[in-house]
Amino acid sequence: MISSTSDYALRAILVIAREYDRPVRADEIAGSTGAPRNYLAKTLNALAKAGILRSARGPLGGFSLSSPPETLTIARIVDCFETKKPQARCLLGTGFCNREQPCAAHHMWTAITESRRHPLTTTTIADLLGTSRTEVDATTKGALR
Repeated sequence: MISSTSDYALRAILVIAREYDRPVRADEIAGSTGAPRNYLAKTLNALAKAGILRSARGPLGGFSLSSPPETLTIARIVDCFETKKPQARCLLGTGFCNREQPCAAHHMWTAITESRRHPLTTTTIADLLGTSRTEVDATTKGALR
C-alpha cells in the first residue's frame, strides 16, 4: 500500500513522537526502526524540508516534530514520498477519460480510490500511538527503544 520509504518515515515519526519533549538523533531512530542509517538520514531530511520535522545539530541536536502528534496525519507524511499519478487510461479501455469526459466506470472508480486514501487523511500520529500527547509523555516514554 505504501512504499518502503513511507513506511520508514512513518516509523521514524512514531519514534520521534514518543520522545516529544526532546530531539531524537538519527542513529537512535535508525536503531529503533531497523532502517539503514544513511537511507533514514535522507528520509528524515526530506521530512524536515517538508516542514514536518525540525532538525538541530550538535550534541543536544536531533529531530523533533514541528507540530503536535494530534495534528499530524499519515497522509501528510506519506505524501512526501508517494506521487499521485493521474489515471492515464480509461479503466474500461475505451481511451482517455476524465472528470469532464467520464466513462461509465470513472465516477465509481474515483470514489473507490478516494475511499482507500480516507484513512490516511483522518488518522493522526496520536491515533497510531493510541494515546493523547499527555499520556504519551507520562506512560510510554521510550517504549520503542
